[in-house]
Amino acid sequence: MREVYLDHSATSPIRPEAFQALQEAALRDFGNPSSLHRKGVDAERIISEAREVVAGALGGEPDEVVFTSGATESNNMAIKGVARALSRYGNHIITTRIEHPSVFETCKQLEEEGFQVTYLHVKQDGMIDLDELREAIIPGTILVSIMHVNNETGIVQPVVQVGTLLKQMREKITFHVDAVQSFCKLPVLPREWGIDLVSVSSHKIGGPKGVGALFIKKGTKIAPIILGGGQERGLRSGTENVPGIAGFGAAVKAAMAGREREASELDALRRRLIEKASAIKGARLVGAVEGCAPHIVNLSFPGLRGELLLHYLEERGVYVSTGSACSSRSRALSRTLTAMGLTSDEAVGSIRISLGWNTTAEDIDYACEALAACVAKLAALVRR
Repeated sequence: MREVYLDHSATSPIRPEAFQALQEAALRDFGNPSSLHRKGVDAERIISEAREVVAGALGGEPDEVVFTSGATESNNMAIKGVARALSRYGNHIITTRIEHPSVFETCKQLEEEGFQVTYLHVKQDGMIDLDELREAIIPGTILVSIMHVNNETGIVQPVVQVGTLLKQMREKITFHVDAVQSFCKLPVLPREWGIDLVSVSSHKIGGPKGVGALFIKKGTKIAPIILGGGQERGLRSGTENVPGIAGFGAAVKAAMAGREREASELDALRRRLIEKASAIKGARLVGAVEGCAPHIVNLSFPGLRGELLLHYLEERGVYVSTGSACSSRSRALSRTLTAMGLTSDEAVGSIRISLGWNTTAEDIDYACEALAACVAKLAALVRR
């Protein structure tokens, strides 16, 4: 049976370049990068080279990149680190109702510690309202955290305009962006866009799991949340994951080398998917054809259960998701979809299809045929 993997927003298969770099670092350059002997120096060199690659992809400097265990840690580090570093200046944070759990739950925890958090609404198109953001800013606002690309719908938030707005309002407000779903797929230029902190992940772009990074623009005040031996300039203690970082750097290098071509190909595949899937009876596109990331499509089939549809597709070798992989095991309705005004029936009937570096047109055609058959089968069962 043919297998078609269309859950790249959860994790992407490792790229050959990344696997080779990871394997070489694990087997040959296994030294502790803090050690002074040659094995340690070789390991530190690998980290430095990867740091340069990640920084270059973000238009920054190597010393503005801190390696972490992944985007969840990067988001926690950014939000908690800034909140604690700037608490003397204010205790107000602004984020949105559609953030990834690693942002949303971190903000909820800070509320328990006494911080005030404003959760911006989104319109039916999934976009934040810049006027609402402007009105939410108060003298005690210290941090704004808004994702670039939504992990469930692919909708691109106006982070460039947000950066401009914050500069106009008050320069002391720190701006954090979760760029996990846009890094190496769309331009992400924090220095040019007025962004102070950017979270990125390795395994979303074909690198190994267990590694990510936080871009911290020079001059940004942030307190470490993991203390110890002082690695990563004292901002993230703990022995670095050298093989993971090596693989991450190789994945970024490969992705950036073909980013424009890959993004164009993914967008064409996404449009092909939308056209074919939209012809299926009862299908509804959540989001829009234009103005979205090139690799994410959210479809709703009201009256059906997305979880059941997922397993029906799996039986035919097609792998998709019902939303964020970090929260898909929860039975609660998607915060993102309900914030956009979808009914519970529409939210329950949604699936997320996400493409990646190795997706082909044949994959899309096969998946759409399988989807049509599975929807028809489920609908027939519901009618009984």
